[in-house]
Amino acid sequence: MKKKLYSSLAIAAMALIPFTVKSIDKEDYTLYVNPFVGTTNYGTTNPGAVTPNGMMSVVPFNVMGSDENRFDKDSRWWSTPYDFTNKYFTGYAHVNLSGVGCPEMGSLLTMATTGNLEPDYHKYGSGYSDEIAVPGYYSNRLTKYDIKTEVTATTRTSAERYTFPAGKGNILINLGEGLTNESGATVKKVSDTEIEGSKLLGTFCYNAQAVFPIYFVMKVSKKPDACGYWKMQPVMNGPEANWDPDNGTYKLYTKYGRELSGDDIGFWWTYDDLKEGEQIEVRVGVSFVSIENARENLAKEQLGLSFEDIRMDAKKRWNDDLGRIRVKGGTDEQKKVFYTALYHALIHPNILNDVNGQYPLMENPDDGQTDYDRYTVFSLWDTYRNVHQLLTLVYPEKQLNMVRSMVDMSKEWGWLPKWELFGRETFTMEGDPALPVIVDTWRKGLTDFDIDAAYEAMKKSATMPGELNPMRPDIDPYIEKGYVPLGYFAGDFSGDNSVSHALEYYVADNALAWLAEQRGDANFAKELRKRASGWKNYYSKESGTLRPLDKDGKFLEPFNPRQGENFEEVPGFHEGSAWNYTFFVPHDVDGLAKAMGGKKAFVDKLQMVFDEGLYDPANEPDIAYPYLFSRFKGEEWRTQKEVNRLLNKYFTTKPDGIPGNDDTGTMSTWAVFSMLGFYPDCPGEPYYTLTSPVFDEVEIDVPSGNTIKITAERPETGSIYIDRMTLGGKPLSKYRISHDELINGKELNFKLKSK
Repeated sequence: MKKKLYSSLAIAAMALIPFTVKSIDKEDYTLYVNPFVGTTNYGTTNPGAVTPNGMMSVVPFNVMGSDENRFDKDSRWWSTPYDFTNKYFTGYAHVNLSGVGCPEMGSLLTMATTGNLEPDYHKYGSGYSDEIAVPGYYSNRLTKYDIKTEVTATTRTSAERYTFPAGKGNILINLGEGLTNESGATVKKVSDTEIEGSKLLGTFCYNAQAVFPIYFVMKVSKKPDACGYWKMQPVMNGPEANWDPDNGTYKLYTKYGRELSGDDIGFWWTYDDLKEGEQIEVRVGVSFVSIENARENLAKEQLGLSFEDIRMDAKKRWNDDLGRIRVKGGTDEQKKVFYTALYHALIHPNILNDVNGQYPLMENPDDGQTDYDRYTVFSLWDTYRNVHQLLTLVYPEKQLNMVRSMVDMSKEWGWLPKWELFGRETFTMEGDPALPVIVDTWRKGLTDFDIDAAYEAMKKSATMPGELNPMRPDIDPYIEKGYVPLGYFAGDFSGDNSVSHALEYYVADNALAWLAEQRGDANFAKELRKRASGWKNYYSKESGTLRPLDKDGKFLEPFNPRQGENFEEVPGFHEGSAWNYTFFVPHDVDGLAKAMGGKKAFVDKLQMVFDEGLYDPANEPDIAYPYLFSRFKGEEWRTQKEVNRLLNKYFTTKPDGIPGNDDTGTMSTWAVFSMLGFYPDCPGEPYYTLTSPVFDEVEIDVPSGNTIKITAERPETGSIYIDRMTLGGKPLSKYRISHDELINGKELNFKLKSK
């Protein structure tokens, strides 16, 4: 059926209207945020200081340590600079990732110590206590030195304050260690109180070509009694006299005045006679373009501002963004879960351009110039499912600039991003996830971007032969056969993700088909819709699941649909079992139900997934499963039951309060939508499935000064089932509504019951 194009002047104009935040009250929403949530149980969030979508983040680094306190990133797969269970602090890392599954960033480590200078992080690290973390601010006390440390941030810079005991004190910056897999740095003394330099970062998730430099300028507030460089000299180790890069002696340079380069280098400042309680401040500016830009970022974002000024501004920015959604009712615990999740959803993507508008071009050695906010860190396989839908609804000015960033990336290197990181494509995970994001954004009325260029880039990735197509290298059999066969790239099936690849392509092509149809590209749209139905090739009546196929169209034998649980390797599927993927056909749920034998068989099988623990709340392919029940009349209560159960079980205010990798805010966004009472159930389609909200009243600021109000009337605590609903004051009998209906309806009311 031909779908309506949401192109009324009123909706299209949303993209041109500045967003204004309503000042409803003076409530401090940051008080409901606990940045320690998700900092263990592989949530890989961190409690560091950052502003909403800021380039700079300043994070306590505790994954390196002494031999008896060692949680080194290389001793196990460790993808976060901080874990709540670790207690050995070796500095503050500048510019970090939140909720990712591969080690990266987390470098430029600043550290404060007392006594004689010690440049070896194994020895200068310290335990700590008195941790405090709120949006935009973090503090602790280093027990080894009795130093109070505090950090805060602007968009592109950090401010750090160290309160020392009486005696000798030191400030260090370690350019050798960090979370990144890359090595090599350069540092230069500019004056006794200022240094500048660069550090190489990259190789995210095994991509050896995805490397890039970060440039920095660092200033200390007081002239030292001495300062200089250090460099580690590796020692010979073992009977074959091999170099041991992790151990060595440290050489101090006290009279050298030019730049120093190497893998394990740093700079230090020493103060011989500090007074009790004396404070030394450190300011760091960064850029991904040049040292000059890092210095300009520092000057323009911090000129004349005290540490407290910067801290309070960061708090205000967070409060403004968090306050676009206001909830009432519910418990304090539920409010903390909600606002912490919303906080995590607003960390990535990040601003990439400097204050002067310069940024590194995508996959290009040159720099570009922008007059809008250019973004980076597009973990799209994760965020295309819900994060960008949340941004489109509540933060449209950010989402619009993110889409502009994606489209401009295609102009700069020929392709839309898949998993982009600071101007480099990492090719992490599968699919063509930028397509549903862009189509979804356009269909919801945010149209002020180059749709012609976007469409050409989308069409290119959907048609270019595999040998020339980095987005879909296995597109040839996908087009020819309607599926990707096992072993297309290798003789054996180890590490083969063929089914996962194809399922992602089906979703992308479904989204693109709508846009092609609207642009009059009828034959292409027809072809795309045919492709999007290719999931039927994978459905096996014998197993009752999707099942890998070989090049001859035969199902994989032997086959265990439960293989792949706990991230074990399994043919055909990436990071999951067949059960985690079988219901991932969001654009054709009715067709999938028909293949399974009808509504009852579908619902029974889906319920079995939850009852037998086959649902994985920590991974993306099955993230929308609870909402599929509501596609069938009379079964909507199952959605309400499962969503409520999952929220209560997996999302808490404890350090393990996220079920796994937050995936740059994706898991947290699932909680945000689910607690509000609606969820975007199919990427690329402007629809939401309704469920019972957690709160009694919700207000959401949306473009053009409107407010969506959601209310819930519950006779008693524990009333989670929907009895009746109204939208815009009119009775509502369906459980799936369009974005347009939600925006224009303005008020959504639920009357709940306990059974």
